[in-house]
Amino acid sequence: MDFDACRMEAQKLRRELTEHSYHYHVLDDPVIDDQTYDMMLRQLIDIETRFPELVTEDSPTRRIGAPPLTAFDTAPHSVPMLSLDNAFNDQEILDFHARCLKTSGANTLTYTAEPKLDGLAVELTYENGVLVLATTRGDGYTGEVITENIRTIKSVPLRLMDSKTTVPDFIEVRGEVIIRHKDFEMLNQRRLDKGEPVFANPRNAAAGSLRQLDSKITAQRPLTIFVYGVGVVRGLVFSTQALMLECLSDLGFPVSPLIKKGISIQQVLENFNFLETLRPELAYDIDGMVIKVDDILIQQLLGEKIKSPRWAIAYKFPAMEKTSKILDITVQVGRTGTLTPVAELAPVNIGGVTVSRATLHNADEIERKDIRINDTALITRAGDVIPKVVKIIPEARTGQERVFTMPDTCPVCGSRVRRLEGEAAVKCINAGCSAQIKERIRHFVSKKAFDMDGLGKKLVEQLVDQKLVNSFADLFHLDRETLAGLERMGLKSADNIIAAIEQSKTISFARFIFALGIDHTGEHAARLLAQKFADLDALMTAEIQTISAIHGMGETTAGAVTGFFSIEENIKTVKKLLDAGVCITNDLYGEGDEKDNPFNGKSIVLTGSFEAMTRDQAKAKLLALGAKVTGSVSKKTDIVIAGSKAGSKLTKAEALGITVWDEARLIELIGRGD
Repeated sequence: MDFDACRMEAQKLRRELTEHSYHYHVLDDPVIDDQTYDMMLRQLIDIETRFPELVTEDSPTRRIGAPPLTAFDTAPHSVPMLSLDNAFNDQEILDFHARCLKTSGANTLTYTAEPKLDGLAVELTYENGVLVLATTRGDGYTGEVITENIRTIKSVPLRLMDSKTTVPDFIEVRGEVIIRHKDFEMLNQRRLDKGEPVFANPRNAAAGSLRQLDSKITAQRPLTIFVYGVGVVRGLVFSTQALMLECLSDLGFPVSPLIKKGISIQQVLENFNFLETLRPELAYDIDGMVIKVDDILIQQLLGEKIKSPRWAIAYKFPAMEKTSKILDITVQVGRTGTLTPVAELAPVNIGGVTVSRATLHNADEIERKDIRINDTALITRAGDVIPKVVKIIPEARTGQERVFTMPDTCPVCGSRVRRLEGEAAVKCINAGCSAQIKERIRHFVSKKAFDMDGLGKKLVEQLVDQKLVNSFADLFHLDRETLAGLERMGLKSADNIIAAIEQSKTISFARFIFALGIDHTGEHAARLLAQKFADLDALMTAEIQTISAIHGMGETTAGAVTGFFSIEENIKTVKKLLDAGVCITNDLYGEGDEKDNPFNGKSIVLTGSFEAMTRDQAKAKLLALGAKVTGSVSKKTDIVIAGSKAGSKLTKAEALGITVWDEARLIELIGRGD
């Protein structure tokens, strides 16, 4: 065949192979046999090998893998991929429902209920229907670019289908990459046959497969995907979560058949029980059920908190539980001085993870559960993550058990400890306690803070124990000879660490705030503060009311921030860092207001009756977004938002040529402002 004939044949083969792949991997309803498919694929490979210029981004041959990468690039998420709040019983779900009703002002709400897949979250970006970018969730704001690896997953469409719905100009689709149980067992058996270490569980296998620099290795792994949501979409509009999922399915994406749409809160609870019963029989791992408000306008009205949306929640299954013996109870000291008792366990495998320690939280918890050294206890991974002691087994006691008592002094520095009024926690009040210093330094140098590569736990312990580092600023005064003289260090390692410290001196304001380790101030809160305040001076002198007024910022965090900067020692710590050469940049300033928020600084009048929320709720939302809400229309008014039965204010606004929006427009833009 000549070039033109090959071009037409390649187009035909790509179209047919894509259709057959969809029927096989998504619908589980193949229309041709494997041998015929393989012959068609081989024919397309031959044509593209002969004419490389005919290779397209959406060609099925791209699933085989690309040349290895040397490192992963990163890319930001247009809309943050937030985590979800967790619930562990029916009452917490009913409380969630009540909060949604109260905040939205709605009389009733329906939900979608989706199985919570236990895999790796990803975002897939399509332009004009073609996959152009794929990223991991990462820290929620920035993910690793894994486009070539995602292309190898046969259930991921490389080009969107246009037979049932309009293909949008741009869409970011979110989903979970998983490995089915049967495929996982076969994968591990192949690894055993080759003398390679096996994966602990399907989730680890999926995550490890997607993070291969060589996509040809990923192509050999039995990965699949289910999608459940979107980020930015242009050229397609959804009114409900249910319609969004239907559109995604029509575009060629696999959507879980277990999702229930448009159901009542009572049906949500019933479906959870059904899924829990079904869980052992499923072909893949799930660890709960995700509940989402179905109406997308109400989702936007409810908005987000610092780390999670208010319109969705994860109802977690009871964690898998195993019994183990408590060999000892030790006490660890955190960076804020809190003493936490820890059960040292005989190692036990729970959910594919070997557990040898479990938190006991505090002395009250030990007393309430009557936990003793040498007890046999039921251990769980709460939320399938953090191991803890559920209860002891009294029938297993032999008389060799010993009662544990919290120490009166810090187990590290020997200082007296104190229990603060109204709190269960016991704290070491010595700010110079080496255990606290170590934990504060470890937090300060961590990847999400100053990111000083090479300063791991062991090295931090040496630096503090030898009194080489006692404060954050001391890190910037370390020299090559001092570091090279430490255990397991040499001149080359010392040089690398000095270079990492020097490189870390230029830091974003958000990471700097996070690095300080202020109570209740995580990454997202630090980001919100950086958006609101131009520089360190502005933040250090801010009043609690100003900080608590930031949309998504609570009073607890606001109090912790102002309290931190009211302490003279903390002010000195910051000054020492600046004197050491730390340079703070802030590209986020104003991002939450001027760039994305159409209400900031605008004079707005509300008139008429609203349905989705009360006037007071609308006013509160607008004030939080920086608007000035007034009671009368004048030439200084920027926008009038008119509900039903709007009267003279609407008439006056129209006469003055003032912009008028309805309630739907308000809800839409409040969602963007959030």
